[in-house]
Amino acid sequence: MERYICIHGHFYQPPRENPWLDRIEAQESAYPYHDWNERVNAECYAPIAVSRILDGAGRIIRIVNNYEKINFNFGPTLLSWIEWHSPHIYGKIIEADRLSLASRSGHGNAMAQAYNHMIMPLAGRRDKVTQVVWGVRDFSRRFGRHPEGMWLPEAAVDTETLEIMSGLGIRFTILSPGQARAVRPLGREEWTAVPGGSIDTTRPYLCRLPSGAEMNIIFYDGGISHDVSFGDLLNSGEAFAKRLFEASTAASDHSPIINIATDGETYGHHHKFGEMALAYAVDRIEGDPGVRLTNYAEYLSQNSPAHEVQIVENTSWSCAHGVERWRSDCGCSTGGHPEWNQQWRAPLRRSLDRLRERLAGVYEEFSSGLLRDPWEARNDYIDVILERTEGVKDAFLKEHAVKPLNSLDRVTAFRLLEMQRNAMLMYTSCGWFFEDISGIETVQILRYAARAIELAAEVSGRWFEEEFLSGLSEAKSNVEELGNGADIYRRSVLPSRADLRRAAVHVAISSFFEDYPEKTELYCYGVERLAYEKLKHDDTEVAIGRLRVSSLITEEAKSLVFAALQLGSYDYNCAVTDDTGGESYTRMKEEILSGFSRGDLPGVLRVVQRCFGPERYTIKDLFKDEQHRLLDVIMRDTIDDIERNFEGVYEKNAFLMGLLEEFGHRIPGVLKMATEIALKRELQQAVQDSRVDTERIGYLLREMKRWHVELDRKWLEMLLRRRLEEEMRRFSETPDTEHLDRVNEVLSTVFLFPVEVNLWTAQNIYHEMLLSVYPEVLRCEESGIRVWREGFLHLGKRLFFNIEEITRS
Repeated sequence: MERYICIHGHFYQPPRENPWLDRIEAQESAYPYHDWNERVNAECYAPIAVSRILDGAGRIIRIVNNYEKINFNFGPTLLSWIEWHSPHIYGKIIEADRLSLASRSGHGNAMAQAYNHMIMPLAGRRDKVTQVVWGVRDFSRRFGRHPEGMWLPEAAVDTETLEIMSGLGIRFTILSPGQARAVRPLGREEWTAVPGGSIDTTRPYLCRLPSGAEMNIIFYDGGISHDVSFGDLLNSGEAFAKRLFEASTAASDHSPIINIATDGETYGHHHKFGEMALAYAVDRIEGDPGVRLTNYAEYLSQNSPAHEVQIVENTSWSCAHGVERWRSDCGCSTGGHPEWNQQWRAPLRRSLDRLRERLAGVYEEFSSGLLRDPWEARNDYIDVILERTEGVKDAFLKEHAVKPLNSLDRVTAFRLLEMQRNAMLMYTSCGWFFEDISGIETVQILRYAARAIELAAEVSGRWFEEEFLSGLSEAKSNVEELGNGADIYRRSVLPSRADLRRAAVHVAISSFFEDYPEKTELYCYGVERLAYEKLKHDDTEVAIGRLRVSSLITEEAKSLVFAALQLGSYDYNCAVTDDTGGESYTRMKEEILSGFSRGDLPGVLRVVQRCFGPERYTIKDLFKDEQHRLLDVIMRDTIDDIERNFEGVYEKNAFLMGLLEEFGHRIPGVLKMATEIALKRELQQAVQDSRVDTERIGYLLREMKRWHVELDRKWLEMLLRRRLEEEMRRFSETPDTEHLDRVNEVLSTVFLFPVEVNLWTAQNIYHEMLLSVYPEVLRCEESGIRVWREGFLHLGKRLFFNIEEITRS
């Protein structure tokens, strides 16, 4: 009898993209990271792929990819983000599944997930089908195989969803023990109730469905899973492994599977260094011949269910009241504000349900002359979402359009399909999960609703926003000054809107700072420059041009004319209007440029008023991230001037400060400030020099200590870390003695500072070189290679690797 252990991680973040840009904008609550995806990736998804196993002295003896060892699923929208923003880690996730096929009897570690984490029992059948189809298609495109299992969002289950999954080739899913109602051995008639999660979680079960189809279900161990997620079990990898071993030896009448399922973010994000405890536990399990580390698909291939199970309909793993957490004030919340209520959940869902029906009506009515089967087309639209190229779009329309579509009909078709995509995204479960309707997760699903409303209006002329806001007004925030859902929608959602005109404004104003190519992409907009001229006089500039702006998603396009003015150092404004033809533009351009050349600024403003009308745009109308970037550009020269002035003050008065110090006289605050700014500026320049001067840096540090200059440790750590990582990347690209010496120079500099620098990325680069470059060097007989080899191994020791242990194995 073989014993099995399976560890499952459910990796998920809600989709966070601005639906008008198809990109995530900066989220201040995730600071110092750009957004929460970036933060959780740095704390969890990436470390799991390169987890450290340490010796007793805290030195690295192995770096392992935990995804090769554990069962896992990734939310499709999250994995799409990782593919674009962290391609190296994305590659490790995909590779891990490929390698697990070989080590797990042809069964991969990865499972699919219903697409955007919609609570399936609360969805209509059409939406359930699309969620499963999109989840399967996304998985197949990424992993190159059909998924055997599928994770249900929040493990929320009902029979209809299981029927749909089975019909699409899904063999199994994972549920919590409390979701089982009764069990019986196959072939028996009498059921045995398993209340309160009392089901035996060490065996698989068969769920027979009304249609005659079947679904295999494995119920995870609730106690161990809870202690991993909410207890202290990840404080020690040894304790984690021991707990799993103990559970394994307790079952004896069959081939038991001890399996746990938790949020993947438990390992590193919720519990710092949790990924290292996981790596250590997995290493211990694999080293024990009495158990087999497995994944669910492999286990089921070798252990068919001998028992049948009935599920408790409309239940989940994170709500004690079934699925009420996503539609009522059931009492389940994250607990941060126990005095708050969640009465806002019900009117939020009612408002979205009403909107969904309105959108479905528009979709069916206006797609009838365009698409053969609108709902089948929606199911297949995932192919376009995954690859928005002309070829994929053309193939999609060839398959689904009732006739060849002209450009206007194509825009209508894609608007309708995008309306439906946003109608799906607006049901992402996190919108109800947390404590208040004002949270970023709920605001995000309201953004998707707003985009769907806008697209419906563009196609049909029907505007559902007032009705939607009327329903939202019943959803009261716990924060009195924030009002209700309608107030939050107006305050936090409407400013996110963007269109072709706003994209033109962005290009116009930012053209004062950067040169755009003739064709460029700005988020999900394509911009073609048809004409452009710019004149400058002192600190005033004018730019005028013609642009062809198009949506890369809906194919909507428009030709626009702009005139932009820089009036002084910080005052930028822009006007935009439709392009009415070349002659009109030429006359307008000549009037504006000739007036500007004469210095007749009032005359220029009158021409702009006459030709463009009264509406004006400023920096505040730029897209959020680009707005911040341009403000940084604007500030850079100003800050540089200020710092140089302070540097001059410091240099001019250094001798005086020495005298004041010698005589015990108080040093004026302005001189202290100048000293701090000057020394920090010099230190930054010294660290960033192509060849670091350790003597100079040592002198600057002594001066800082002398004048009691406090170092910003976060700033300093980031400065040193980036410099070291930059040098390590150069070394990995050109692994010669010169670059090895440079890395050691920078590392010596890092160790001079009174701050602990995160060596994680530098260690990862070194480890990859240890596995790829170093073996090649060992086979090389060139003269001087021994010096390089010794220097490389010495670098590993300095990066806290146990080189003796690693090279011995």
